[in-house]
Amino acid sequence: MADASLYMTGPTKIIVPTEVRVNAILGETAKNQLKTAVHHELIKRMDLEKLASMQTAPGGRQQLLATISQLVGEQNVPLNTADRDGMAKEVLDEVFGLGPLEPLLHDSTVSDILVNTYDTVYVERRGVIEKTNVVFRDNAHLMHIIDKIVSAVGRRIDESSPMVDARLLDGSRVNIVIPPLAIDGPLISIRRFGSSPLTADDLLRHRALTPQMLELLKGAVKARLNIVVSGGTGAGKTTLLNVLSGYISPDERIVTIEDSAELQIKQEHVARLECRPPNVEGKGAIRQRELVINALRMRPDRIILGEIRGEEALDMLQAMNTGHDGSITTVHANNPRDAIARLETMAMMGSVSLPEKAIRAQIASAVHLIVQASRMSDGSRRITHISEVTGATGEIVSMQDIYLFEKQGLGPNNKVKGRFFATGIVPKFAEKLKAAGIPLALNLLDQSVEV
Repeated sequence: MADASLYMTGPTKIIVPTEVRVNAILGETAKNQLKTAVHHELIKRMDLEKLASMQTAPGGRQQLLATISQLVGEQNVPLNTADRDGMAKEVLDEVFGLGPLEPLLHDSTVSDILVNTYDTVYVERRGVIEKTNVVFRDNAHLMHIIDKIVSAVGRRIDESSPMVDARLLDGSRVNIVIPPLAIDGPLISIRRFGSSPLTADDLLRHRALTPQMLELLKGAVKARLNIVVSGGTGAGKTTLLNVLSGYISPDERIVTIEDSAELQIKQEHVARLECRPPNVEGKGAIRQRELVINALRMRPDRIILGEIRGEEALDMLQAMNTGHDGSITTVHANNPRDAIARLETMAMMGSVSLPEKAIRAQIASAVHLIVQASRMSDGSRRITHISEVTGATGEIVSMQDIYLFEKQGLGPNNKVKGRFFATGIVPKFAEKLKAAGIPLALNLLDQSVEV
C-alpha cells in the first residue's frame, strides 16, 4: 500500500491510504490507464539501458522517482502532491520491482506472501494469515510480474514447465504455479527471510523455549551431537537451525546443502551447496543426494543439510556414522516418533535395498537428539520436545523425552497457555558433554516454566 497522508476533519486526524484516495478520484480503470501512460512515456524519454543504470547509481532511484512524479503531473489529472508522489512510487515499483508486491516485500512484519488469484492476496504476520487489499490489474499483469521473478534467476515458466522454485534478490523463497495446473490463474507463494535472522535472544523473548532448554541445546552442538530438527511447515525449523549453527566453533569447516538456499550461517568458513533443477530438456538436475556424497569429499567438520526430503536420508545417516559427527538437519514431522519413521521411510527410497532392521540401527546410531518445533493456534512457535535417541531394541528405535511443552488451554486474546518442563531424566549423552568439557548441570533438568 502506498504511504498514507493526513487529512483533517474537524479536530480528528484520519489516515487515508493514498491508493484508496487515488482510486476514489480516478476509479480503478482510469488509475491503471494513467500508470500505463506514464510508464510508456518514461520509456519513450529514457532508453532501457539508462533506466537500468539509474537503478543502481547513487541517488538514481530518487532522481527517477522525481522524474516519474513530473510525468504524472503532466497528465492533467486532478491529484495533489501526496497522491502524485504515491502514483509515482507505484510506477517505479512496476519498472524496477514486483509491482503491487513491493510494499509487502518491504514490510518487515510479513513472513509469507500468498497470491491466490490476481485480485486475492494474503500475507502472514506473526503467525496469523490475513487478507490484504493488494490486487493486480488482471492475470496478464500477474504473469508479467512472474516473468520478472523467474527471468532474474535464469529460469523459465510456461505451459510445458508450469511450476518453478526461485529466489528473490533478498533471499526470499518463491514457488510459482501457472495454468493449466493452477485452475483459477497463476499462484505465487513467497516465504520471506529477513536480512537479520532471529537470534537465540529473540527465541527466548518470544518464549519459544526456556534458557535451560537453550543451554542444553548449546552444549549438544558444542559436543558435536547429531541433531534433527523436526516440525511442520512454518514451525520455525530453519530459524532454529540457524540459531543452533551459531554455536559451532569458527575454527570448524561447515558445508551446507540445501534444495533452495535459505540458511544464514554466520561463521566465515562455510561452503554452501544448492541443488540444481533440470533444464528445458528435463536433464542436468543435481539432487541433494549427489551433493551429500560430494560434500564428504570436501573435508567438512560439520554437514548441515537444510531439509531431508528423500533418498539422501541414507547418505546423511552414513555420514553421521562415519566421522562427520555434529551434523544438523531438519525433517517434516509432527512429533519425534514420526520423525524417526520418516527418516526410516526416506532411507528406504534409495536404490540400495537394506532391511528395515539395518536402517533402524543406522538411525539409532547416527541421531542423538530430536528437537520438535511446533506452531501453536495463535501463531506462536514453541519447542515442544527435546528427545534423546537411546538405541534400537528389536523393531523399535528407543527414545526418551528430556524437555516437553504441555498445552494448557487458551488465555486472553486466544493466546496459548502452557508450561515447559523437564522430565527429570538424565540423558545418556551427558557423558559426551562431560568429555567435551561441557558438564551438564543437574539443575537444568528440574525446571518448570509457565508461559
